[in-house]
Formats: sequence, C-alpha cells, structure tokens
Amino acid sequence: MEQRYLGRTGLRVSRIGLGTLTWGRDTDEHDAADLLKAFWDAGGTLVDTADVYGGGEAEHLLGRLVDSLIPRQDLVIATKAGNVPDPYRRVNGSRGHLLAALDASLERLGTDYVDLWQVHAFDPATPLEETLQAVDQAVSSGRVRYAGVSNFCGWQLAKAATWQLATPGVRTRLASTQMEYSLLQRGIEREVLPAALDLGIGLLPSSPLGRGVLTGKYRQGTPSGSRGASERLAPFVEPYLDDAAARIVDAVATAADGLATSPLQVALAWVRDRPGVTAPIVGARNAAQLTEALSVEVLSLPYEIRQALDDVSAPVHRYPDQDWSTL
Repeated sequence: MEQRYLGRTGLRVSRIGLGTLTWGRDTDEHDAADLLKAFWDAGGTLVDTADVYGGGEAEHLLGRLVDSLIPRQDLVIATKAGNVPDPYRRVNGSRGHLLAALDASLERLGTDYVDLWQVHAFDPATPLEETLQAVDQAVSSGRVRYAGVSNFCGWQLAKAATWQLATPGVRTRLASTQMEYSLLQRGIEREVLPAALDLGIGLLPSSPLGRGVLTGKYRQGTPSGSRGASERLAPFVEPYLDDAAARIVDAVATAADGLATSPLQVALAWVRDRPGVTAPIVGARNAAQLTEALSVEVLSLPYEIRQALDDVSAPVHRYPDQDWSTL
C-alpha cells in the first residue's frame, strides 16, 4: 500500500487507515485479529483508536493483538483523549485529564508510546493553551511521537495550529485533524479543509463511506445485521437515508457499474484522493469487508467520474466563501 506523509511532518502512514470504533463491543478478539492481520498483510500501517471506544476495550484488544500478532514497530498507532462519558461535560481538554488519559491508554495498549495522539474534541471550558500544553508535555516526555486534533471546526483548528507555530519555545506542530468526510458529508470543505491545507495539517477522514450508506446496502431498505438495523447505531445512520443522499448513492452505483467495481470502492477512492487527505479511516466489521476496501489501492477514478461525483454531491457554500461581488 502506498505510504503518505502526515501533514508537514516526517511521519509516513498507509493511505488507508484501520478504525477500531466497534472493537471490544461489536467486534470480538477473533474478528479483530483477522482484520488487523489482513490490514498488515496488505501493507497497512495506520491503526486508529480512542480511549472511549468500547469503554477502553478497543485499546485493550489492540494492545493484546500487537503483542501477539504484529510487531509494534510495523504499526502507526493513533489514539485519542478528551471525550468523557459524562452527560454534564462531554469533553474534557484539561491538562490533568488529558495526561492521565494518556497514561491509561498506554497501559491498555501495552506500549510506552503512541505514534499519534489526538485531542478528541474542542473543550470550550478549558483554555486552548492549557490543552496544547498537555500535548507539548506528552511529546517532550517521549510518550507521544506526533500530535493532532479531532472534531475541531475551522477557527478552532486554525487557532490551535497557529498557536503551536507562533508561540515561543519548543512547541509541537499539529500533524493531523480527524473529521468526518465523504460524498455525503462535505461540510469540512467550507473552512476546516482550507485551514488544514494552508497550515500543513493532514486530514484523516472518518466515516469515508457515509456511515456505510455509500456502499449501496440501504438502496432497497435496511438489511438485517447492518448498523441501520441496530437499535444503538440506527440514529447514527438515519441522517444519511434521505432523498438527497439517495441521489448521491445512485450516482456512486452508476459509476461503479461503469468501472466494473463496487460502490464501496468508488466512494472510498473519491475521498482518498481529495486534496489534503492523507488517509481515510475505514471501520470494517469483518475481514471480507476490509479486503474489499483495501482493494481500492489499484483503483484511480477517471477525471470525468470524479467531476460527476463532485457535481452531484456539491455542498452549497455562498457568502463569505464566494467573492461577495458575484452574489
């Protein structure tokens, strides 16, 4: 698998990442081992997790598999901290919480460092400089090699990245931002993506298959066993089952028919090759699904198809994104 530099850093990662959102909850150790082995065999290196996935079980499971299945040095392990299961405070970006969460993650992962540590979300209750001080301290201690953020809007990302570049002293350049991005969700093109491109920050798209909808599996209804049929995950899928999404899914299916490939591969190739994207994070349920996703390595969408997909999924961005004189 092709390797790409993560933002304006020397860290190279596979251009498809493996997500672990369901590990330790819906994905058991046997299936997780199959996924990790298939990913590694295909040349994949970037494995993304978080301290809250499965209540910590995703990190636990990944740590056990790395110890027994894959050499640690062959993987780029990315985890996150900052989301908390507290209905009164969903995000905690305080220095104390973040550093304690990092120590707990390292213990669960069974490693003394993570390659990429990401602040899971912006915390409006904590001064941003305090959050970023935790990032600097984690890197200077050797427990973190590179740092990024997740779910920061445009001004939040620009402020954080600029603070790290402009503040005196040894500061950690932000390497990445993880955001949802797909043909069904192009909102980050308004401000986040331009900021990331300008500041040299690599984008790691989450849900690149539109929460599974872009595979086409929901075109004839909700199949049993799918996320959309799950009581817990149905609300996650439902926003992408409207008429506007259906038109985009139909266009993806038409393109797939013309290329003799699958809608999954077309949708994934589109987002993988967008400007600023380093590596979409794919969360497969089993090795067969992952193998199909990884086979996108040999697919490059023709310009005409990319343009058609751009047009059918184009978000409406007017003032102030367009020149005011044209409005």
